[in-house]
Amino acid sequence: MSAPVITVTLNPALDQTITLDRLRLGDVHRAQASRIEAAGKGVNVASCLADWGIACTATGLLGAGNAEPFASLFAAKGIGDAFVRCPGDTRTNVKLLDREAADTTDINLPGLQVEATALDAVRAQLAAHGGGDSLVVLAGSLPAGLPDDSYAQLTADIARRGGRALLDTSGAPLAAALAAEVLPYAIKPNRHELEAWAGHALSTRRELIAAAQTLLARGIRLVAISLGADGALLLRGDEIVQAQPLPVAVGSTVGAGDAMVAGLVAGLLAEAPLEDLARLATAFAAAKLGGIGAHLPAPDRVRALAAEVRVDRLESTPHGVTP
Repeated sequence: MSAPVITVTLNPALDQTITLDRLRLGDVHRAQASRIEAAGKGVNVASCLADWGIACTATGLLGAGNAEPFASLFAAKGIGDAFVRCPGDTRTNVKLLDREAADTTDINLPGLQVEATALDAVRAQLAAHGGGDSLVVLAGSLPAGLPDDSYAQLTADIARRGGRALLDTSGAPLAAALAAEVLPYAIKPNRHELEAWAGHALSTRRELIAAAQTLLARGIRLVAISLGADGALLLRGDEIVQAQPLPVAVGSTVGAGDAMVAGLVAGLLAEAPLEDLARLATAFAAAKLGGIGAHLPAPDRVRALAAEVRVDRLESTPHGVTP
């Protein structure tokens, strides 16, 4: 049976968030709190979509030795569990939450060492659960043992079945996916990820838009660039919009980009105009910032935030970009 939304996380993690009053390098710290949650970019996207009320299935590669937190999350939120269990333990990533700076320091550990054939098992899960109407989120890094073109292979499979792939990754896996013959339907890089792909700095809005337009010209349908304090740029066809960030209290920045991806998925499923898509994606990210972990508040709260998001429509000209 096909699912309308499938998320793929090839290198998931257990996120251990340790809350500190302030972080000082070289000091001894007394933690205020600590919690562990099942995570990984695609898992986080699925979690936010479930909170919004969208049914989804999650697949990817999990260490069989400590899969219980993931199984519990999926059961609690009604997320379909199509993960492939592999020998070993899923990695733990440490997040140091500095309350004074309202910032988080990430310490991401290496993932599982898997056989290259593990990707075939994930491809089989996608074939079993995805259909021509599926929107598939491919998100996160790759574990050791998988080739850099793993997402490119999955993208080709998805397109062959008539589905749409939304890619959120970086480095060599992103470069391989963007060099492939079959490109993703949508991508969500941040500024640094887009710069790494372009091979040079993208210091101005004009330069960011030009890089994104190069990708659109090659066949990608939607490019959403997350810019942190500068909001987000979204490009589709000949449309360009910039969403401004909302002033919200920050519980943890971890997973805000994943929440934005979930907002993009929700907007795409609703066939929203680009401005509304930008509002919803920005509201998802802002709503997640209010707490720890990849969870959204009640949908009415997210809708209220979306109504507050300022979106500017931009026009590309031979002399630059203007509102």
